[in-house]
This record gives sequence, C-alpha cells and structure tokens, in this order.
Amino acid sequence: MSQLFSTLRVTGDRGVVRVVIDNPPVNVLSLAMMTDLMTLLATLREDRTAKVIVFESADPEFFIAHVDMTLVDDEDAAADPTAGAPAGLNLFQALGEALRSQPQVTIVKLAGTARGGGAEFVAAADMAFAAIGRAGLGQMEVLAGIVPGGGGTQYLLKKAGRNRALEIVLGADLFDAQTAERYGWVNRALPAEEIDAFVDRLARGIADLPDGTIAAVKSALPPQDLAAGMLREHEAWASQFARPAAAKLLRGALAAGAQTRDGERRLEHLLRAMAGDGK
Repeated sequence: MSQLFSTLRVTGDRGVVRVVIDNPPVNVLSLAMMTDLMTLLATLREDRTAKVIVFESADPEFFIAHVDMTLVDDEDAAADPTAGAPAGLNLFQALGEALRSQPQVTIVKLAGTARGGGAEFVAAADMAFAAIGRAGLGQMEVLAGIVPGGGGTQYLLKKAGRNRALEIVLGADLFDAQTAERYGWVNRALPAEEIDAFVDRLARGIADLPDGTIAAVKSALPPQDLAAGMLREHEAWASQFARPAAAKLLRGALAAGAQTRDGERRLEHLLRAMAGDGK
C-alpha cells in the first residue's frame, strides 16, 4: 500500500496497520500529506481485515510540525478552503472528522512535537500516548493572528474543558507529555523507552478481539456530534485568515526559518517576537 503515498509508509500485520508519517524536513501537514491521509482512511474504511491503525513518525523530533505555512500563498487553497470537504467543514476539519469516524481503532504514538494541525490530528484519534521528555503538543495559531481551524477548539473543549482549552489556545505554549495527560489531551504519558512496547501490546490485543467486538464498542461509544461547533470554528478561522496581518505573520515566520529544523525548534519564540513587533 505504501507505493500509493508520497508522505506515508504503510504496513500491515494481522489486523494492525502501522502508518509512519514521513514528510521531510519536519513533517509539515501539506496538501500532499492531507491527501495521502484522506486516501488512506477512505481505503481502510472498506478493509474488514484492518482492526487498528497506529500512527507514528519517521522523524523522532517532529510528529506533525503543523499545517504547511506555504499554503498562505497557494492560490487554490486560499481561494476555497472548503474545496472537497463535506458540507460545513473546511479541508482541515474534514481530516480530523474522517479520523474520528474511522471504523478501526486509531492510535497515535507521539514521540515528537505536534503543533497546530498536528496537535489537532492527535486530538482527533481514538487514543494517543505521549513519550515523556520527547513529546510536545501546542496550538500556537493565535501567534499568527488566526485560531485553530482543524477542529482543535472543539476537540479541546470536549477533552480538556473550556477553561483549559482557553489556556491552550490563547497561551499558545508547547505542553509536555505529563501536562497533556493531566489535561486530558492524551490518554497517558509514558517513559520514552516504554512507549513502543506499550502501544504494540495494546494494538495487538485490540486487533485480536473477537469479530464484531470493536464495532460494538465504537457503536456504544460514538464520537460526539460537533457539527455546530465546527461551523463556529471555521467562521472564526476564516475571518482571521482573511486579514492581512495573518498572511504577513505567516510569511514572516517562513522567512525567519519556520519549516526548517532549527526554525521549528524555536517556533513559538519566533512567532511571539513577530506578533509583538506587529502591535
């Protein structure tokens, strides 16, 4: 299956599908990656032999850095951010909702940084486990003059509660594994040397359950209907994204080194400095 994708490496073994995200240099969530992920999820939706999907990264430092900032200058993306998405969703939200509605159990093994759209992807999965000392989660969109636009506000509202969601979104900090666990953003924070074995054991145990068990459990525990909230989020995101300040900040971040390895290591600092200079 991997030959179908330019940004993913996909293997399967006895009901467990392993998806390794591989989009150098820092695994930005580009249009190519979004297309690959949506195609993969649609394909697996019809695969009755697939029971569990585990997502991890080929890059030990970055799971999904964030949405590709160069989309600010992509005329096709800017002209219609809802193109190809279900009614009422933009393409970023559509990815998260596709993941949330997947019939398989979806698990994220987070051993690097996931910001913005990457953090939203983590939050949309059925389960997420974060490596202590290595994992980081953050919604830093406000520093670029926008709001999370891929379901992040709605997922955080349900997982962390309104007060903590406001802290995460408006504070724009990078959260470590233990704090993310305490806030309900991930299932567990695990020692980095134990996360592989833990997720492997969990995925294998779920995949080996009797036929029909996964479907029955997911039917009894369905994802909440977030349609109204998603519309509010998209309207908030689109209204801010259309402002000249957002484009200026995103282009400035790229010019200052965003989406390079060194730039991504200091991205929050870089964005905070630019946001302060723009006042």
